[in-house]
Amino acid sequence: MNLTPKQLRVLDFVCQYRETHGYSPTMQEIADELGVSKVTVFEHVEALVSKGALERDPNRARSLSPVTETPAEPAPTFRLAGRIAAGYPIEKCEDHEEINLGEIFGPRRGRHGEMFALQVEGESMRDEGIFDGDYVIVEKRDTARNGERVVALLPDGESTLKTYFREKDGTIRLQPANPDFEPIIVRDCRIQGVVIGVLRRY
Repeated sequence: MNLTPKQLRVLDFVCQYRETHGYSPTMQEIADELGVSKVTVFEHVEALVSKGALERDPNRARSLSPVTETPAEPAPTFRLAGRIAAGYPIEKCEDHEEINLGEIFGPRRGRHGEMFALQVEGESMRDEGIFDGDYVIVEKRDTARNGERVVALLPDGESTLKTYFREKDGTIRLQPANPDFEPIIVRDCRIQGVVIGVLRRY
C-alpha cells in the first residue's frame, strides 16, 4: 500500500483518535488537527478508502475505521542469478538460490516497527542515490539517530525526507543530499519513520 505522507498523517490520526476516544473523528476534527480544509481531508480520506487503508459509511457520522488487516501475501522472490562487480565475471549461483524481499526489508532483530513504503517526489536526496519516483521502505519510528534518513513532519504540517541531525544547540537539522537545496533547521519535528531501503523500477 503506497500512502503519501499526508495520507499517512490522516490514517495515523484516525487510529490514535479511535484508541483514545473509542470512536472515530469527524472530517472537521481531522481538518482542525492537521490545519487543513475539510475539503482537503475529504480528498485524503477518499484516497485512503480507494487504497484499502480506511473504510467508511457515507451515510453515518464518525464511521471512519482502519481496514482490518488480512494475512499478508508471501513476499515476492526472485531467482538469484549471480553476484557481479564491475570488471569481473558473474559468479555462478546454484539454481535454487533466491532473494526474498520480505527477508531484506521485513522485521529484523532489534527492529520492531511497522514497515511502509512512500514514493519520493523531488531530487533533494539525489546524492544519496534516492531519486524522484523511487520508493523508500520506511520503518515506522518516532525517534532517530544522527545520520539516519528520516520521514519528518515539520511544524507547518508538511512532511519531508531528509538526513537527521540533532545539533549541540538543541535544534534539528534536516540535511538534503543535493547542493541545490538548503538544510531545514527546526526546533522540533515529528519523526514518522526511518528509511531502511530504496526500490527503483526502470
